[in-house]
Amino acid sequence: MIPNTIPYLIGETAFHHQGDVPFLEELIANAVEVGVDAMKFHLTIDLDDYMVSNHEAIEVIRPWCLSANDWSTVLPNVIEQSLDLILLCNDVASLRWVNDSAIPVKAIELHATGLNDYFLLEEAAKFEQTVVLGTGGSTIEEIQYAVDFLRNRGKTDIFLMHGFQNYPTDFKDINLSKMRLLAGLFDLPVGYADHTDPADPDNEAISVMGAAAGFNVLEKHFTHAFGEKRIDAQAAVSVDQLRNVKRLLGKAVAAYGFNDLRMSAAEKKYGDTGPMKKAIVARREIKKGETVSIEDVAFKRTNESAPLKQLDLPKLIGLKAATTIDKDTFIDYSNVEYVYQSNEISQFKNTDS
Repeated sequence: MIPNTIPYLIGETAFHHQGDVPFLEELIANAVEVGVDAMKFHLTIDLDDYMVSNHEAIEVIRPWCLSANDWSTVLPNVIEQSLDLILLCNDVASLRWVNDSAIPVKAIELHATGLNDYFLLEEAAKFEQTVVLGTGGSTIEEIQYAVDFLRNRGKTDIFLMHGFQNYPTDFKDINLSKMRLLAGLFDLPVGYADHTDPADPDNEAISVMGAAAGFNVLEKHFTHAFGEKRIDAQAAVSVDQLRNVKRLLGKAVAAYGFNDLRMSAAEKKYGDTGPMKKAIVARREIKKGETVSIEDVAFKRTNESAPLKQLDLPKLIGLKAATTIDKDTFIDYSNVEYVYQSNEISQFKNTDS
């Protein structure tokens, strides 16, 4: 299961390596140095299961598709660096390879391009860990179909990834509010895959806005060859930018907090009755035996913490002072006494005899 309470940064590689294994290994090394939590790789072992034979891009992409042997060499190195593995599989052969592999994979992902691909979903349902569904460009009906397909086959560990690549994506098209709607509709965790322009001076801030809204998982394209014309470079931040994103992500998740009504120690101190919140004190000297009335009390800030809260006032009215209470002194159960009264029970007595 992908963590849901801590900052979780996924370094996305996609096809940025363009089939160059040493380049990919250098990309991984930079991700390790930055301290990402997971690395995501796109697997396309059988390109002919992904594109029609006459697709205009098929021969461009073919050299970029690493073989199963390549992945068997690259991926264990990621595990050795204590990074989680997330593998986006574009074809059934890739999913089968993952399911048969001994390499510990944290999650698999189905790209939005294959969200309702029956054969991909069928194989993905067999995966024992998290299945991520890329929801970019997908209707609610399409997302529902994929979620129901997996759930109907016993799959419960499902994660939705919001975001889409538009080379780059305009921040006005992100629609982060949709994440809350998706989480509510499907009762599933949601993350944000950012594809905004790395040249935007606010890129890092925009990237963590989802985290500030309570979504702790962020995926970022990055590169150590910033400025080079490579596939997916349009959304790939530099290593230094990625480092800053990690820093800001930590702050955003910490600022969002616990996702419940608990107060931190600092907030409890701020709410301390007496030094901060006004305490119940005597407005005048109240002599021993006098009944405490509303006119006898005041609310004032004090040097010490008060035993009672402001809302306890009704419990004090009508009680008698057990000792003389000086002006500006706390009124609490140590200096008042409750006078017990006998119940009137005559109405319950039998008067016929």
